[in-house]
Amino acid sequence: MRQHLRPLGVAVSLDQSSAETFGKLALDLHDLEGVEETVEAVVQFARQAVWCKHASVVLVVHGRRPELMALTDPKLAELYQRQIDAGAGPLLTAIEQGAVLLIADTAAETRWSPQWAEDVANAGIRSALHLPLMLGGHAQAVLSLYSDQPDAFGADDVAIAHILARHASVAIASARHDASMAQAVDARKLVGQAMGILMERYDLDSDRAFEVLKRYSQDNNRKLRDVAQELVDTRKLPR
Repeated sequence: MRQHLRPLGVAVSLDQSSAETFGKLALDLHDLEGVEETVEAVVQFARQAVWCKHASVVLVVHGRRPELMALTDPKLAELYQRQIDAGAGPLLTAIEQGAVLLIADTAAETRWSPQWAEDVANAGIRSALHLPLMLGGHAQAVLSLYSDQPDAFGADDVAIAHILARHASVAIASARHDASMAQAVDARKLVGQAMGILMERYDLDSDRAFEVLKRYSQDNNRKLRDVAQELVDTRKLPR
C-alpha cells in the first residue's frame, strides 16, 4: 500500500486458524474464473470475516466512472449511484485519495452533502469502512463494509479488513489480467479469420490483407477487432 494510507494503529497478529482461513481464501480466489466471480467471492468472505451487515466492491473499469461489481443488498446500488452522479461521497474519496476511510458514525459525519447523510440514514447504515484496492499501483476499486450500528468497526476489524483488501487486490488484478489476455487471444484469432477471408477472396498476401483491415478500421474510426468481427459475420467489408 502507499505510504499515505491511513495507519491502522495495530499490529496484525493472526492465530494459526485465522492464517489458515486467509490462506484458503487466497487459493480459492486464485481458482475462480472471471472478474465477477472473484469479486463476488471477496464480498461474501468480507461479510463473514468482519461480521458486517452489508459489503460491496466497486470497480473502475477501463478508466471510466466507478461500476458496481458486487453487493450484498440492492439498496447500496442507489446509494452509490447518487454519489457517482454527484461526483462526491466516501466511495469516490477512497478512490481519489487511495486511503482507508473509516466512518465511525454516519449520523455525526459532516464531510459530505446532506443528501449523502439522508441516503445512508434511509439505508439503515450507521458506520462504514472503505478500503481501496490497489490494481496496477493505483486505487481502481473499493471494498466497502457497512453496519447498522455506530462504532461497529474496531481496530481488529480494520486490521482483518486490511488483510482481506490485500488478498482481494491481488486476486482481482490477476482475474482482470487473465480476462484481458483471453480477449487479446480472441481478437488475434478473429483478425486472423478476417485476413483469411480477404486473402482467399481478393488473392492478397497476409501483409496486404492486414493493411486493408487496418485502413477500414482507421477510416471508420472503429476498433480493428470490430471490423474483423463484421467481416467474419457478413463476409463483407464494412461500408
